[in-house]
Amino acid sequence: MSVNFNVIAQPRAAAGKGASRRLRRTGLVPAIVYGAHQDPEMISVSHNELLKHLEHESFYSHVLDLIIGEASSKVVLKDMQRHPAKPFILHVDFMRVSQDEKLRMTVPIHFLNEEKSPGVKLGGQVSHHIAEVEILCLPQDLPEFIGIDMTNMEIGSIVHLSELPLPPGVEFAHVIESDEPVVIIYSARGGSDEAEAEV
Repeated sequence: MSVNFNVIAQPRAAAGKGASRRLRRTGLVPAIVYGAHQDPEMISVSHNELLKHLEHESFYSHVLDLIIGEASSKVVLKDMQRHPAKPFILHVDFMRVSQDEKLRMTVPIHFLNEEKSPGVKLGGQVSHHIAEVEILCLPQDLPEFIGIDMTNMEIGSIVHLSELPLPPGVEFAHVIESDEPVVIIYSARGGSDEAEAEV
């Protein structure tokens, strides 16, 4: 089921560290929105609302509705700065999207039906080598994740990067030069270290 995210924001005039610090004391996060051949705009968003959105993994790889006053625009989350020691978000970057321009986004890989795979049922150990992948696509084709169906994976089975089932309209952002393993099922008896060395 697809989720729609509405991000409510307010314009902000003051820039600089002091202004940002004062803003954070009021429960707001300084942010910027740019892209789509428009001028960058300084905004602020509610810290608590942002935390609620971030509980959903799909928020990171989803086209969001950014609402500033009466205006609404389609954006994606491009960057986020967190406090190094405290559970605070310091700054957020949103990028406007244009329906006819491809996005470069990082999306997570989901490993589906892992527990049903014959290899796992026989006691094999699963090793996830890659957890996310950078893709190019138009906004309407942006997937929330790339799924690998592990239903038929046996002990010794490997899924390589080139074998990822990309949805229609989605391509890798980079040329695959070294076809890395994404997920492997090892024999528990053989030891994963030896198998990993071979890979």
